[in-house]
Amino acid sequence: MTEVNIRKSPAKFSIPKISYRVWIVWRRNADVFMKTIGVNFLPSLLEPIIYLFAFGFGLGGFIPEINGSPYINFIAPALVAISLMNGAFFECTYGSFVRMYYQKTFDAIVATPISVEEVIAGELLWGATRGTINGTIVLTVIGISGFFVSQPLITSPLFLLIPVIAFFGGLMLSGIAMCFTAVAPSIDFFNYPFFLLITPMMFLSGTFFPLASLPETAQGLALAVLPLTHIVNLTRGTLTGSTETLFGLNIHALIPLSLIWIAIVTIAFFIISINLMKKRLTR
Repeated sequence: MTEVNIRKSPAKFSIPKISYRVWIVWRRNADVFMKTIGVNFLPSLLEPIIYLFAFGFGLGGFIPEINGSPYINFIAPALVAISLMNGAFFECTYGSFVRMYYQKTFDAIVATPISVEEVIAGELLWGATRGTINGTIVLTVIGISGFFVSQPLITSPLFLLIPVIAFFGGLMLSGIAMCFTAVAPSIDFFNYPFFLLITPMMFLSGTFFPLASLPETAQGLALAVLPLTHIVNLTRGTLTGSTETLFGLNIHALIPLSLIWIAIVTIAFFIISINLMKKRLTR
């Protein structure tokens, strides 16, 4: 099976030209999601419950307090970050590849006035939305689970910012994921980014143990190259008001750094991913 050439003119690297039509693409994906919500909703709900019981209640019974709080309070914000990462990254790798290559959805959409750039921008926004949905579901589960432990798992009113963090964190990860989709020769190719990027981020981004436990060089690398590290910083800082320190600084002092890092990387990969996909679809 081969891809259909959408345009014959060569694609040049440029700032994407997009309009309100990106929301048409977003709406199309949202409609499909709602029609299959039973299949899509259940994994997002069960995954955090399994993690909470296995690590929070199970492993947490053998781990002393971290920064003065129970272990379950430490990992709860990280579960929000992990869930939104999985939702956004999966949607813009496997999901986008299936729509592009097997279902030929992209070919059908660009036969309308919607451009290739707008199709990909709509895909990125939908990936961010899936991350937000996943993160919000986990946040709800964590809030309910607080009734079954000795103290609430949400201890800061800033938890209301979690959906905003989830959206922009999801948009960043969607852009990174779409870059892999742009160069993927087959769907099996996605084993590489999930094994070489997602798995390290899941365990080495200050999720299940404090990042300060690693050597300083590893801490610096995590902050420099692992996007999930900054999302975890934000979710932990806004969900629990953590007192964790890194490089001698309270995690709250690193929140501006994380915000700037996410903003720069999000904009960069938004532009890069659209151009790479445009090059693939127009060659």
